[in-house]
Amino acid sequence: MRLVRLIANLGYGSRKDVAWMFREGRITDADGEVLYADDKVEHAAIRIDGEPLDPPAGLVLMMHKPLGVTCSRKDPGRVVYDLLPPRYRARTPALSTVGRLDRDTSGLLLFTDDGALLHRIISPRANIAKVYEATLAQDLRGDEQPLFASGSLMLDSESTPLLPALLDVLAPRHARLHIHEGRYHQVRRMFAATGNHVESLQRTAIGGLQLRGLQAGAWRQLGADDVAQIFEPANP
Repeated sequence: MRLVRLIANLGYGSRKDVAWMFREGRITDADGEVLYADDKVEHAAIRIDGEPLDPPAGLVLMMHKPLGVTCSRKDPGRVVYDLLPPRYRARTPALSTVGRLDRDTSGLLLFTDDGALLHRIISPRANIAKVYEATLAQDLRGDEQPLFASGSLMLDSESTPLLPALLDVLAPRHARLHIHEGRYHQVRRMFAATGNHVESLQRTAIGGLQLRGLQAGAWRQLGADDVAQIFEPANP
């Protein structure tokens, strides 16, 4: 792949824009030597304005999604892509969220431009747990654990019961819930089925990958070991 195409696919601009960057001498190697469009150089050695080139296709990110932003590319309000470098929206292949969190839910959100990995994570066959912590409007009444674990709970407007889910009671109005599917507003609707209301909700883990060390709105790239954790069992 020519360097112009490679850099354009990473969202730095159109091919015309990137060709101009070469002419301006803005693209160099790690030693500061100016590169030309027909040079052959390893990805890791390329610099733009002195900064390393963004990772190639196969990128996986985790974000601590804050409240008030949506998992969409276009929305009248703020979207999760506003929290990433602008060029990340223009990458080819596209960088997509792995599932969604609604505007009023915070926590762990994954992005990738690897379509095969995305489908592997969200496939029901993967049986990957999503872990949420919920603060409730009322005290838990005491029968939620066996009800959620029964595999018989039917939500309004649904034709099949939910898969069994594990509920840990952390306090009278604070609970942790492990689910293995992702129906629309599932956690909120599960508690609503018991007559309760979720006041705040955060996703704290996907599989064995936990939301740790990231402030709300922050993100980081995942390495192979991090990605492998997604397919490991979630901690109890």
